[in-house]
Amino acid sequence: MRTFSLKLPDDMLAALAAEAGRRNVTRSALVREMIGQALEYNDCAAPPSCAQLAGDLVGTVRSGRSDLGTDKRLLEEAITTDAHRNAPHRNR
Repeated sequence: MRTFSLKLPDDMLAALAAEAGRRNVTRSALVREMIGQALEYNDCAAPPSCAQLAGDLVGTVRSGRSDLGTDKRLLEEAITTDAHRNAPHRNR
């Protein structure tokens, strides 16, 4: 096993010593354990992005329009239609 040294702030060193004492292990053993856990965590694949999660949904609904995300008029129409659909019906 090779030796590696690092500098820690006084409060972190005190917390490390206290935790090592509580577990009844050496500070070195505790640091090795913590570094090992951190490296195992980083080996895990990153959580999927929103785009990756929705990837199988892309293209499932075809409107025939390519400008739905950029055409302000279409957005206003959709909002108005949705507002009318959700509005309470009044008896006239």
